[in-house]
Amino acid sequence: MYNVLICDDERDIVSALKIYMESDGHHALCAFSGKEALEILEREEVHLVLLDIMMPEMDGIETLSRIRETSNVPVIFLTAKSEDTDKILGLTVGADDYVTKPFNPVEVQARVRSQLRRYMMLGGGKRSEDVLVFGGLELNDRSKEIFVDGEPATLTPKEYEILKLLMQNPGKVFSPAEIYEQVWKDSPLGAENTVAVHIRHLREKIEIDPANPRYIRVVWGHGYRMEEQKR
Repeated sequence: MYNVLICDDERDIVSALKIYMESDGHHALCAFSGKEALEILEREEVHLVLLDIMMPEMDGIETLSRIRETSNVPVIFLTAKSEDTDKILGLTVGADDYVTKPFNPVEVQARVRSQLRRYMMLGGGKRSEDVLVFGGLELNDRSKEIFVDGEPATLTPKEYEILKLLMQNPGKVFSPAEIYEQVWKDSPLGAENTVAVHIRHLREKIEIDPANPRYIRVVWGHGYRMEEQKR
């Protein structure tokens, strides 16, 4: 779970964005002015900011300039269609992206996911304990979602648990019997064939080329491990 700070002087917009963020499993922090946003950033760990450009007293451009004095947290500007000049200025002073009002919820969620993945993969913040990232794979154990290069993947419960086990232990070799015992919670009789079938199906869903896997590697005579093959 990530902390997303939403800052807009229109309370209805903040409420709507809060719903979008929470439906994606994030914790929403709400501010209604640039000053409030800066105060929250001082006392809370924030992983992304949704920031309105047009606000009284301290606008989004000034707020962003203050944020960039101390933080590289991703900032997505909230803009009106008529604010093209401000969009350009915002990107110049350090905004990472922008979305235009009125919002399409799917677009907002997609842009937030994209910026969060980029930020966390570049080591910009502490990852939530519920989120595992390995190469282009992201596993959110809270929402039970899997993303492959930013795109959602649908796994069976057993495939999910195998992937989670391997991602929690990158580089460690697990024998089929060990995988079976930990995922199926049962005696590993006949484990090799069962695990091999599930690994094959898992690769078909997370690998670009399942025959030449990038992530789940075979260690002949020993088992499987999570190891990214650079391409």
